[in-house]
Amino acid sequence: MKKSYFPNIITTLNLLSGFLSIVFASEGNYEFAAALILVASIFDLTDGIVARLLKTSSQFGVELDSLSDAVSFGAAPAFLIYKFHFHTLGWIGILLSSFLLIFGVLRLARFNSQITDLDTKADFKGLPIPLSAITVAMFILYEFNTHDFSNSINYIAIPLVLILSIAMVSNIKYSAFPKLNKSTLRGKPFYLLFTILGLILVFLTDGTALFYIFLVIVFWGIIKHFIKKISPSNKNEKIELKEKQI
Repeated sequence: MKKSYFPNIITTLNLLSGFLSIVFASEGNYEFAAALILVASIFDLTDGIVARLLKTSSQFGVELDSLSDAVSFGAAPAFLIYKFHFHTLGWIGILLSSFLLIFGVLRLARFNSQITDLDTKADFKGLPIPLSAITVAMFILYEFNTHDFSNSINYIAIPLVLILSIAMVSNIKYSAFPKLNKSTLRGKPFYLLFTILGLILVFLTDGTALFYIFLVIVFWGIIKHFIKKISPSNKNEKIELKEKQI
């Protein structure tokens, strides 16, 4: 068996997980459907690691990964949120749900068109579609853990879907997940601290804190973006750029 088959098999398992999530959501098993999106994200993370370890990164793998992501992190969470919440809103619910798929696919298309090095994962422009899907899945699981389904559709679900959808096609910069090695831990100990605190919170809250952790990740990218825009250094850069153009 060729080495390139191994990461592609893992990517296919990502695709299968997304399809099964849609199947279980259609049958009303929303908790398991949400869990399968998380399983798909694990496969999505693993296939890239395996491809780099085996040095088998290829354009075919990139395309297969994107097609799988469109199902697992676009169609699956869109259908899940529709069946769980938005089906009560009629055509408006269908439109709202579709945003996760449509903007997610646009995000994937933009990402693929900007790839220059298959072996290097640079920072992301726009919220990565797996992160959007995981946040939706965590929201569903959070509701089951807290048994709070009453006002979620108006106060959380609708704003959440709109924010995630817009963030995916925005120019907001999200950092790629760093490789856990000695140089990373020395240079950016914040990542290690955040991971440890996150694990403690997850343990203490029986997993409920996971939804809040992913919300923090999503909004931290947005907050950093606007802080950078209004910072004096950014204004000076714009002035220098205009002077050069003149």
